[in-house]
Amino acid sequence: MQTWIVANQKGGVGKTTTVVSMAASLAQRGQRVLMIDLDPHGSLTTYFSMDESGLQASVYNLFQDAELHAGSLISATRFGNLWLMPSAAALATLDRQLGAQLGKGTVLRQALVKVRDGFDYVLIDCPPTLGILMINALAAGDLLALPVQTEFLALKGLERMLVTLSMINKARVTPIPFMIVPTLFDRRTKASRDALSYLQEKHSAHLWELIIPVDTQFRDASKAGIPLPLLQPSARGALAYESLVDTLLDMTGLNPYQVSKESKAYE
Repeated sequence: MQTWIVANQKGGVGKTTTVVSMAASLAQRGQRVLMIDLDPHGSLTTYFSMDESGLQASVYNLFQDAELHAGSLISATRFGNLWLMPSAAALATLDRQLGAQLGKGTVLRQALVKVRDGFDYVLIDCPPTLGILMINALAAGDLLALPVQTEFLALKGLERMLVTLSMINKARVTPIPFMIVPTLFDRRTKASRDALSYLQEKHSAHLWELIIPVDTQFRDASKAGIPLPLLQPSARGALAYESLVDTLLDMTGLNPYQVSKESKAYE
C-alpha cells in the first residue's frame, strides 16, 4: 500500500481537487483507493456528499481511541474502488488537546497499518496549517504532492511548506520524496506565467514538468459530486491529472502505463 500526501501551507491551491482527481484516476486503473480527509473544513467529505452531522465516526476518532480499528471509520463512496475516511470539525481542536502529548505524531501511520491489506493507495487531504494533523500525514506518507497555485501569494505558502518538510524529514528514517505541482495555471495572465517561470527557475529539481490548467469543468464536477476524470475523462483538467498520476507512479517505480501527454494539451 502506497500513501500519498497532498499538502501546502496555503489554502485555495487545489489540494482537494488534486486528491479527488488523482484518486479517481487510480480507481479507473483498477486500484483500490482510500481517501482521508484531515482538513477540519471537510471539503473532501462534502465533495462525496457525506454530511458530518449524519456520520457516526470520522478520522477524529482515531486520535481519541488508540485501540480503534481504522476500518470502522471508512465509508464506501458511490464510485467503484473509492473509499473515504471522513473529516469532522472537531479536528480543529486536536492541537489544543494533544499538542503536548508524546507519540501523537504517528497516530495515522499506526492506524493505516491495520488496513494496508484492503487498499492499494491512500491519498490524504491535509489542512493548510502546520499542526498535529499535517505532521501525522507527513509521518505516514510515502510521497508528497505539493500543489502550488500559479500566483504570488501561493509561492509564499510553498516556501513555508518546504521549511516544514525539511523539519519533518529530519525526524524520518528516509526523507519523503515530493513533487511541486503548478495548479490553476492560466496562460492568458501574466501573473500565472510569471509564477510558473519563478517555479521553473527556483525549484526545477522538484517541479512537475506539466501544469494543471484552469478548467471550469472542475466546478461542474464538484457541483455534481463526481470526480472530473469520471464525469468528463477528456476534459483538459482530467487529462492533466492523468499525466500527474503517471509521473508520481514513475517516481515510485510502480507505473505499468507509461502514458505520455504533451503539456500544450492542458494550457
